[in-house]
Amino acid sequence: MSISDLISKYNTEGPRYTSYPTVPFWENQGHDQTTWISAVQENFNENHGDLSLYLHLPFCERLCSYCGCTTHITKNHDVEEEYIDFLLKEWNIYLNSFEKAPILKELHLGGGTPTFFRPTKLERLITSILDTCKYDDEIEMGFEGHPNNTTEEHLRVLYDLGFRRVSFGIQDFDGTVQKTINRKQSVEDVVRVTDQARKIGYSSINYDLVYGLPRQTLETLEKTIDKTNELKPDRIAFYGYAHIPKIKRPQRRLESFLPSSGVRLEMYKLGKKMLKEGGYRDIGMDHFSLPGEALLVAKENGTLHRNFMGYTTRQTSLLLGLGMSSIGDSWTAFSQN
Repeated sequence: MSISDLISKYNTEGPRYTSYPTVPFWENQGHDQTTWISAVQENFNENHGDLSLYLHLPFCERLCSYCGCTTHITKNHDVEEEYIDFLLKEWNIYLNSFEKAPILKELHLGGGTPTFFRPTKLERLITSILDTCKYDDEIEMGFEGHPNNTTEEHLRVLYDLGFRRVSFGIQDFDGTVQKTINRKQSVEDVVRVTDQARKIGYSSINYDLVYGLPRQTLETLEKTIDKTNELKPDRIAFYGYAHIPKIKRPQRRLESFLPSSGVRLEMYKLGKKMLKEGGYRDIGMDHFSLPGEALLVAKENGTLHRNFMGYTTRQTSLLLGLGMSSIGDSWTAFSQN
């Protein structure tokens, strides 16, 4: 079977690979709050209170048309306080079900755009959670930031709270691609936040890069990887654009601008080749890191794990996600590694 035949055969929609069995095969019948809390308690006790926590902050000021995440588009920042109250209320439901204070191993802020929130609001949220937990110096804390609205104050406040990892959504540096997907950030802003994070002391800076975007070409991707190699983030997530217009209606307008499946494959091969030439090592799936970075060290030591938050150097059997749906709705991700 030729390469083109294989591409045609496997170029089909499939569920995300963040869990196994994948979400479409989860059993969703017969669950209620009582059985859910009971399952969480059982796992919590079996694993001596170890816990990883994901906080979903869904707000964005503008809609990126390629995005497949759960978001809420608004420029009204008055929602920050109400949403934090909601998250803390959900957190207290879990706290009241635990027999002892949880031992927090990982904490991650995702979205949406976590840096939509003012630094003082994020400080209130994180402090309220950390004050209820036990944790050690090895706790991993990271957040996602938009280069356009991540300020030095954001970086400093979160660093002082214990965050040492930050991930910036870059996608592509090309202006035409950015305009098409309604995701604009200047090279200057990317350089600014990268330099600020390094000066403050963040030990791991990640760039998210996407291939297969509308109006993206091998030439534009090459320039994006060139610039990335120049700026040298510690980690890179280099993954394919997921086109799911049945679920995310704004993606419908992108249909006619998508590269072919064959070109997508060439994009991945080009990006992987250039990143390796730039000094990055392949972690697996869609992640790369520089030598000496914690993720690569964990892989080399045989301690690398993966859960709903992606690759991690810490292993916990209980992963709770707060705010995992739209505002006012509450359901939680549970992953047993």
